[in-house]
Amino acid sequence: MRKPLKFSMWLFLTVLLIIAAMVFFKREEIRRLMTVNSLFEADRIVRNFSNMDAAFLTVPVDRGTGPVSPLPRGPEAALPPEVESWIARRSVTSLVILKDGQIVSERYFLGTGPEDRRISWSVAKSFLSALLGTVLAEGAVASLDDPVEKYAPLLIGSAYEGATIRNVLNMASGVVFDEDYMDYDSDINRMGRELALGGSMDGFAAALKERFAEPGTVWQYVSIDTHVIGMVIRGATGRSIPDLMSERIIAPLGVEQSPYYLTDGEGVAFVLGGLNMRTRDYARFGQMYLDEGRFNGRQIVPADWVRASTLPTAPTRPGEIGYGYQWWVPRGAPEGEFMARGIYGQYIYVNRPRGVVIATNAADRGFREPGVDEENIEIFRLIAESL
Repeated sequence: MRKPLKFSMWLFLTVLLIIAAMVFFKREEIRRLMTVNSLFEADRIVRNFSNMDAAFLTVPVDRGTGPVSPLPRGPEAALPPEVESWIARRSVTSLVILKDGQIVSERYFLGTGPEDRRISWSVAKSFLSALLGTVLAEGAVASLDDPVEKYAPLLIGSAYEGATIRNVLNMASGVVFDEDYMDYDSDINRMGRELALGGSMDGFAAALKERFAEPGTVWQYVSIDTHVIGMVIRGATGRSIPDLMSERIIAPLGVEQSPYYLTDGEGVAFVLGGLNMRTRDYARFGQMYLDEGRFNGRQIVPADWVRASTLPTAPTRPGEIGYGYQWWVPRGAPEGEFMARGIYGQYIYVNRPRGVVIATNAADRGFREPGVDEENIEIFRLIAESL
């Protein structure tokens, strides 16, 4: 009896040592996965959203060596009384309002401050759209009607093969992708775990094989479409997104502090939602778009691209909110009213007719509740009309 007992103990200790070794060598991946699983918990979400570099792999987006661009202060605005209750209700963490290029209101909440570099979530999509505009202008991408696999051959054989760059810009790829943030097994949450565990975002996109519609025919918000745009830009230029973003957008904007991207295990930037920067710098980007791509005395993004990308060209259903090239267009918007939008309450709202930019960050765990998007747009319009 002693030999089987000794063997069992030896086997148990061996297995225990193997598990301990795996935990040791995979401790960072395990820590990131645990962070992802608790990222949005009520007692952690505000701190997490201002400290994403403590939990994920990251890469800096160099601001360059130039001076910080001025954001002059105008007279402090008296905001409509409805704004105060909205701030509390929607767990707003920062609010920066520009009128005619001047800061007329700047406030921070829930223990956050102006130096926090906040997660953009899908506001990052609009930054990537701006970058594509510069790549298209230089001719590295010949046409928006080129198939994506021309520049990203890894997508041959995937659901994206045959979709054009314009299709994915418009979120009309037709690719099956479940964007339900509340479903643990949805594609968007599987993608998040892939990111946390150091997997490959390129591989994740190439592994998608199903379509629900032909490209260009039906609009459906599919976040992985934006990663495909990043693959196209990288393939067309042979450069990384952070390097290009630094050179073409961030350094010319004269931001206050170098932003950073979350990355996958291959060092590829999480372009569909992983940009982190100060709220005033989000406002600078919005002001640049209000001024049709011009900021700090320089044309940063071609004006024709700014105009084209903020028109509601996607095949959305009648009565739905409009969508352009990774920009949202509110229902009933006059020309020049558009916005970048991210989950949990991240916005850059631009109202060109009124000369207003509103950059706001939040940790709104109720962002999916019916009517919240409409309420936010109503508040932005109310602010713009009051200035």
